[in-house]
Amino acid sequence: MEDQEVTLGEIEKAASVLKGVTRVTPLDHSRTLSEQTGMDLYLKTENLQRSGSFKMRGAYYKIYSLADSERKRGVVAASAGNHAQGVALAATLLGVRSTIVMPEGASPAKIDATKGYGARVVLHGANFEDALEMAREIVRKEEATLIHAFDDPLVVAGQGTVGLEMMSAVPDLESLVVAIGGGGLISGVAVAAKSIKPSVKVVGVQSEAFPSMYMAFKTAKMVPYKTQETIADGIAVKQPGKLTYKLIRKHVDDVVLVSDADIAGAIFFMLERMKLVAEPAGAASVAACMAGLVKARGTRTAAVVSGGNIDMYLLDQIVTKVLEKQRRLVRVRILISDKPTALRDIMDVVAGSRAHVISIEHDRVGEGVPIGKAEVIFNLETQNAQHTKTLVSALAKSRMKYRVES
Repeated sequence: MEDQEVTLGEIEKAASVLKGVTRVTPLDHSRTLSEQTGMDLYLKTENLQRSGSFKMRGAYYKIYSLADSERKRGVVAASAGNHAQGVALAATLLGVRSTIVMPEGASPAKIDATKGYGARVVLHGANFEDALEMAREIVRKEEATLIHAFDDPLVVAGQGTVGLEMMSAVPDLESLVVAIGGGGLISGVAVAAKSIKPSVKVVGVQSEAFPSMYMAFKTAKMVPYKTQETIADGIAVKQPGKLTYKLIRKHVDDVVLVSDADIAGAIFFMLERMKLVAEPAGAASVAACMAGLVKARGTRTAAVVSGGNIDMYLLDQIVTKVLEKQRRLVRVRILISDKPTALRDIMDVVAGSRAHVISIEHDRVGEGVPIGKAEVIFNLETQNAQHTKTLVSALAKSRMKYRVES
């Protein structure tokens, strides 16, 4: 198959195969995000898809399309997580043996989930490229079929069903915002959407730490760029796909870069205000909208929340960091007299400010604590920055010696 064969017809064929297998995920309007961004914003919630992301669409369609002889030899994939789970589940549903090569630093939750879907998991290398090299070696040894994460026309067609569903649900969409790792999702979405409505704008979003497709799009050159660490491992791809690069150059209108801080803020916002759990790669599109990077004010826009497979430890860290940034999580050290009523007095001040006490440490003998004194360390949660100011003001009026650490 050549890249020009990724057509609306192929995507519609994929949709017919996927009917009853994958979910038609909601395209929900967000009043809160619309007010905040100035767009009429909808979210395509692929975090609610089977296996937790859009990846099963392309994986299932690709494996379904294999000849019987190919299915018998099994399939192999390389992935940091979501493609792994999508291939594992799709292969199991189709009765095909699967081997998934994942980077050694992949999320333990994603590794366990991939095994749970029925795959044999091989851990190899530091990143996707290392895992892909090992996957190709296994393909050679076992004569299996490689299910590429993005650089395959059938995989792209399967992912394009996301765009098909979006345009069907809200035909008058004017802009679509989609995260880019290797580019399979945005390629399929762009082909589907532009085939149905040529005037629709498609904007891609990459991590600042992994700007490979952004640089290729802007410079028209596919060359490696120096990368950094990012929380968005699902879009941490060093080298753009050749097929997806061509499709993106042809069908995508712009590509923007988003920071980890903005991604973390979007994850927190969706969790707290919308009760949606998104992984960092899945939240990148919303983060770009919230950060004002997508020039679509006043337009009917849809952002794809591409996945929700987030490591719980990372989610806890993100929530804590954002609460600290918003001045809603405060650590206060207070030096008090070492006498029975002193702790009660400071508790009265804290209670009077209506701050929520998360934890208290009381230290009489620590280094730097004067004789006759005690240090009390409070971890407190407040409603917002103004509430924190009220707390600090109350501490100042108490005339106790204190220090706010965050």
